[in-house]
Amino acid sequence: MAQGHTNATIAERLHVSQSAVEKHVNTIFDKLGLLHVTGYSRRVLAILRYLGS
Repeated sequence: MAQGHTNATIAERLHVSQSAVEKHVNTIFDKLGLLHVTGYSRRVLAILRYLGS
């Protein structure tokens, strides 16, 4: 995700379903407190929080 890959690309590279990737990405967003942030990309915010930790 930090490399800018889509869920489909991540799923293909990890040999899992796209829905599995979506579930895990949503879990990451939830743990970082990024519940449906308006006006910002949750992926970008997640990466920034990860880099800031």
